[in-house]
Amino acid sequence: MAMSKTTNTYNRQNWEDSEFPVLCQTCLGDNPYVRMIKERYGKECKICTRPFTIFRWCPGARMRFKKTEICQTCSKLKNVCQTCLLDLEYGLPTQVRDAALKIQDKIPESDVNKEYYIQTIEAQLKAGGDNTVAAGTVGKSLAASDMLAKLARTAPYYKRNLPHICSFWVKGECKRGEECPYRHDKPVEPDDPLSEQNIRDRYYGRNDPVADKLMKRAASIPTLEPPEDKTITTLYVGNLGEHLTEVDIRDNFYHYGEIRSVSLVPRQQCAFVQYTKRAAAELAAEKTFNKLVLGGKKLTIKWAHSQAKSTAYAQSSVPRTSRIFDPVPGLPGQLPMPPNPNDYFNLQASEMAVLPAGMKIHQLPPGLIPGAPSMYQPSGSGTTGPAAAAAAVAAAHSQQQVMVPSTLPNPGQMHYPSQDPARLGALKK
Repeated sequence: MAMSKTTNTYNRQNWEDSEFPVLCQTCLGDNPYVRMIKERYGKECKICTRPFTIFRWCPGARMRFKKTEICQTCSKLKNVCQTCLLDLEYGLPTQVRDAALKIQDKIPESDVNKEYYIQTIEAQLKAGGDNTVAAGTVGKSLAASDMLAKLARTAPYYKRNLPHICSFWVKGECKRGEECPYRHDKPVEPDDPLSEQNIRDRYYGRNDPVADKLMKRAASIPTLEPPEDKTITTLYVGNLGEHLTEVDIRDNFYHYGEIRSVSLVPRQQCAFVQYTKRAAAELAAEKTFNKLVLGGKKLTIKWAHSQAKSTAYAQSSVPRTSRIFDPVPGLPGQLPMPPNPNDYFNLQASEMAVLPAGMKIHQLPPGLIPGAPSMYQPSGSGTTGPAAAAAAVAAAHSQQQVMVPSTLPNPGQMHYPSQDPARLGALKK
């Protein structure tokens, strides 16, 4: 119920006068020396319609000016920021917080009942201190919730303080240029439902499009499924940073069950926590996945790989040389074996040219020919021993093979240029 400042009413003594606003870190900005404009009873609270002290300030360079929207009594009643009306503890809308904590809001909304309720709460706050909230009110959340821990914003989001988009620039009619206090950017989603949010709906936690968007995101958050191998009792903890020690990790994981060992890898900024029982490891994974924050960083929790599979793979009896690998594309295939083991250039005897005078081609001894019987292996005739080997070597040296003129070899049997007899210097013109 709106009231004039000059009107001498009975409840003017309940108008709010404060020295500093209740703000979140995002609305306050990154400048530690922020300057504020203070005006006593400058506006009416948009929730209880009582005049209160408003503050106006600029949260940073190239940011828009912000001001308080509700009084401090309404802010403390819901534990929200006076400007953005988001929860001071989690940085989330009240609809998300109340749904996660299962809080039923019983604040009256009619003018007379709301005014009486706010005055009663303010009197109890003055009697018990700013940190005490009357029984039955919402106040600061005392219970823990997994959904709130997942959706909570741990760092300030200063992008929310940017100026609004210049509608004249979108139409192509802005003539201010760089002096325009609004942002010259095209809207990403012109029909975004976030632009239609109401401050009262945000405060009471109803029909809030921001809350609906966060609730859908919470429903799609992945969960950490335990592996099928029941012998795995080790958790991988990543994103530790440089200042966390083994004692810090053990202090945050010991109350889930008995820990067998904690292996810290400082170079990779990770650690491995091994439990004695699988149930303790599953409980730790459920309670810490995407929730644990140490040293200002959200840690990465995963299941470690099975050591039994790694050991079995390392101790495999299959040698590496017997593995079958896929051929490399682009390389030539395997060369065909010549019918004559001594014919290394794939040339037939009838196709060879005559060598110059004084040059001879000797046959290799049977012991050096692939597939031929050696001096230490029994031959086909049944003769063995050093005498048979010496006779075979002498027979090989006594044979001489003479090359006769012929045409070039069949191109289908040629694989390398060095197999061309015309390049061997055998022909003379």
